[in-house]
This record gives sequence, structure tokens and C-alpha cells, in this order.
Amino acid sequence: MGSRDRSPQECPRFPDFSAIKKHNKFIKIICRMNMPGILWPYMFHTGMDVLLERHAHKLKGRRVALLAHPASINSMSVHSAILLSDHPDVNLKCLFGPEHGFYGFRGAGESVTNEVHPSWHIPIYSLYGDTCRPTPEILEGLDMIITDLQDIGVRCYTYGSTLRYLLEAAEKAGISVMVTDRPIPFPDTIDGPALNSLFESFVGCLPAPMVYGMTPGETALWLVNKLDLSLDLEVIPMKGYHREPVRKAVWPEWVPPSPAIRSWESAWCYPATVFAEALPVLDCLRKTPQAFRMLTAPGVDGRELSAAMSDLELSGVYFEPCRDGQRPDREGIHIHVSNPSVFKPVLTGISILSVISNLYGDDFLWRHRGTREEFFDQLSGTDRVRTALRSDTPADDIAAEWKSDHETYLDSRKDALLYEPT
Repeated sequence: MGSRDRSPQECPRFPDFSAIKKHNKFIKIICRMNMPGILWPYMFHTGMDVLLERHAHKLKGRRVALLAHPASINSMSVHSAILLSDHPDVNLKCLFGPEHGFYGFRGAGESVTNEVHPSWHIPIYSLYGDTCRPTPEILEGLDMIITDLQDIGVRCYTYGSTLRYLLEAAEKAGISVMVTDRPIPFPDTIDGPALNSLFESFVGCLPAPMVYGMTPGETALWLVNKLDLSLDLEVIPMKGYHREPVRKAVWPEWVPPSPAIRSWESAWCYPATVFAEALPVLDCLRKTPQAFRMLTAPGVDGRELSAAMSDLELSGVYFEPCRDGQRPDREGIHIHVSNPSVFKPVLTGISILSVISNLYGDDFLWRHRGTREEFFDQLSGTDRVRTALRSDTPADDIAAEWKSDHETYLDSRKDALLYEPT
């Protein structure tokens, strides 16, 4: 983990109101001056930087809501909610939080309730749990919703679902949406099965491959076209960004967008090991600094599994044996992404499952107590991956079935792309 990346334990929990008071005077001076160049000390600028530096006039006189979480920071590591709240031209009426909540405290799947901001005395509405879509009552009195989420470009990572639901609700309510853009770990990777509508759920409602290679802003543009939505959408692109999968030193420090995505590398491995959430015999060590980068199970020989995976010679990745430090009876593999430009995380994930089944038998994965086949299909967006694996179909053959859908998808996203390759 780089020096600019923090685990949730190392991150100051936003908002620490005693800590941010010292920033307020400086931030207010910046916002009031709003002079060209005052927020531009770096080569790279988030969409929020660009919005407040170049387009703040678009917010004047409008009643604004913000969808954000702890990772919603600008190039100076100031949270977007603080920037908007302290800006003289912004009337911030309420806040929205995705899965894990506005404060980022909640675990995966844990319900998040509405509350009131302790200092600003405005509502914080949860868009996870009982209310995944903003209701007409919540949206009443708003003119615009700004969304500033750090996403990772993976369909079952629910921020894409939240974006879709927000766009659909805004269309019905006649409210404008503005998306301030951010980098993602998979800016140009297309991998995994397309969504079969029969398996659509909140963990998979984007009609795209499992890894879909678009930033949040590009995703919004694509969704509006794909779903034929009629609403006032504006995307504020980043400045100084190219489609590159490796984090740059000039980007904002890494703040986990969810508790287990503790590093950029965890995000790379997430679509390869997320299936463990439906297969309880496997553990992706989500509560450790190596979350999603390691996969262990009882009775597995780490050396044997690592050797079998290495024999596949998958592109952009290599494997090492590992042991769960808290439970020495659990061994497995540590996944190292060596070249993210060619790494195929979903292919890697189903290859791991295929190899484990070959080494330890089909029942080892699929007959373990608590196995959730239905949830596995929701994560995959189809039942085809599960049924093919259980029929001993080689992983390469399963992935070959995705090619036609990938070609169709790549053609559909062309007009939504905002950035050139490196």
C-alpha cells in the first residue's frame, strides 16, 4: 500500500468536525475568491475541482443535493460536502449516501438509516436498504443533485446501481443531475458476462459486462442513452486525466470508497474474488489490509493451488501461496496484478473456482453450508457461469461466450467516452 493510500483505520472518519474547523476559514477564502488558478496547484484535477473553479455559476440560485461518501475528496484532500457547504453560491439542502453510508461506517449489506447532519442541520438520506431510490418526497424542493462517488467500474459494486436509480428518479422528478468525474481502477478493461435481465438486482442492474471500463461520468452518459432517459444531465470531466489503470501520484490520496476496498490493488482484485461472498467456504479476507487480494479456505494446500494457477499463465497476474494469519488451518493464494492493462479479473476469478473444483471436488465449493447459488448468479448477472463451472466447462470456454456481448457493448459506449488512452 502506497504512502498516499490509507486503510479505513488510518483514515480520519469524515466528517471529524473538530478537525475540519481549522480548514473552514481557508476554504471560505478560496470559495469567495473563486479566482482562476487558486485551486489548481496540480497537474490533475477532479471533476469537483473543475466544477468549483470553472463552473460554479451553474449552481447559483439552485437548491442542491450531494451524493457522496468519505472518498469524495478533491485534489487538495478536502471533502466535496465541505467545499459545497462553504461555497457562497451553493445552497446545499441535503446529502445522500450510497451503500456503507455517507460516513462510510457500515459494512457490506448493512442497512443505513436517514439522519441529520450534526453541524449543518440538513438531512442525510440513505440510498441503501429500505430506500435505494430517492422518493418524490425526498426530491421535492430540489433543483439539482450532484453525484461525486469514487467508483471502481465493476457492475456488482453497487455505486453503479445507485447512479442508475438516481438518474431514473431525477427524470421522473424533473431534477437536473451533475456528475463530477473521478478516476477508476479499470478505465479500459471489459471482462465478464453481460447482465441477463432475469438476474437483475441491486448488486447488478447495469446492462453491461461485469467489468465495464467507464468512469462515473461516462457511465451516466451511457446510461442516459442506453435507457433512453430524458433529463438534464451534465458531466464535469476531470482535467489532466487519461485512461490509465495505474494510480498517479498527482491524483487525490486514496480513501477507501467502501470499508474493504482499502487500496487501488484491492479494487483490481475485487472482481476476481468477490464470488467468495456467495461461497462461504472461501474467504477473501475483507477485514484485513489484503482484502480481496487473498483467497483462502480450510483444507486447501496453498502451494498446490498457487502452482495450478501459475500453470494457466493468465495475463497480467501471478500467484503466491499464502496462509490466513488468524486461522493457520486456512491456506490459499495471494493475487498480484503485474500488468493491469492486460489483466482480466473475472476470467481470473472463474479460473480460480475451476481449479479449486478440479483439485478438491465440486462439492467443496457448491455443497458447503451457507452457499448462496442465487446470490452467485446475481453477482455474475447470469446463471451461465455457475452452471458452466459445475459442468466442468473450462474457464477459457466460459469467457469465450462473452465475446459477442463485449463487441456489442464496446460499440454502445463509444459516444460516452470522455478521455483518451495514455
